Amino acid sequence: MSAGIVTVIIVIAAIVVAAVAAGVLYDGRRRWLRRRFGPEYDRLVDERKSRLKAEAELAGREKRVKGLDIRPLDPAAQRRYADEWASVQELFVDAPQQTVADAQRLVMAVMSERGYPTEDSAQVLADLAVDHASTVDDYRAAYGISQRAAGDIASTEDLRLAMIHYRALFRDLLGQPGRPEGAAPSPEPEREPVVPEREAMVHGKAVIPEQGAGVTDEVPDVHDQVPEEADVPAADLPPQRGR
Repeated sequence: MSAGIVTVIIVIAAIVVAAVAAGVLYDGRRRWLRRRFGPEYDRLVDERKSRLKAEAELAGREKRVKGLDIRPLDPAAQRRYADEWASVQELFVDAPQQTVADAQRLVMAVMSERGYPTEDSAQVLADLAVDHASTVDDYRAAYGISQRAAGDIASTEDLRLAMIHYRALFRDLLGQPGRPEGAAPSPEPEREPVVPEREAMVHGKAVIPEQGAGVTDEVPDVHDQVPEEADVPAADLPPQRGR
C-alpha cells in the first residue's frame, strides 16, 4: 500500500473520529439543556420552529445569567419578605386586584435584591428560566393575569390563580433547601383544585389556614393545618366574597 493511500486513510479516519466526538458532545449538550430548562426547552423549540435556534438561545441565556451578580437572600431578608408576603395575602378578600399587583411588586423586589434586572418583562422570563425553570411558567401565567387585571378583565378566580402562581415563584426565589441554583428541577406535584367559595367561607369570613412546619408545593385545603415553614409561610388564598 502506497504512502499516499495510507495518508488518505488516516485523514478519513481522523475526520470520522472528530465527527463522532462532535456528535457525542452535541448530544451531551442537548441533554444538559433539556434537563436544566425542562418544559422551557420544549416550549422554545416549538416557538422557534428549530431545535438548533432554541438551543443557541438557551445557551445564550445561560451565559448571560452567569455574567449577572445573582446572589441568595440572607436569612433576615428571607424572613422580611416572607412576612411582607403574608401581610399582602391577607388583603386578598377585600382587594383582590390590588393584592395581585402587590404580589407582583413583591416578586420583582425579591428578584432585584437577588441581582436580577427587572425592567423588561421578556428579559425577566428569559433570566428566570435559567435557574428557576420549574416556576418560570408560574410567572408567565401570573404576569398574563396581571396584564388582564390592569385592563379590569380578570375574574376573581383568575386573580386567585395569579396569587397561587406568584406564590410558587416567590417561594422559589426565596430559596429551596436542598437544591442548589442551576440544578435540574424535580417534577412538580399535581396541584389540588381551587377550593370552592362555600368551603372557604365560615360565617361570611374568609378562612386562612394556620401556619404549621413544612409546606409542600400543593395548594392546601383551607381547613387543613398547614405545617409551618420557617422561611416562607404559604397560607392558601381565600376567594373573594362575591364581585
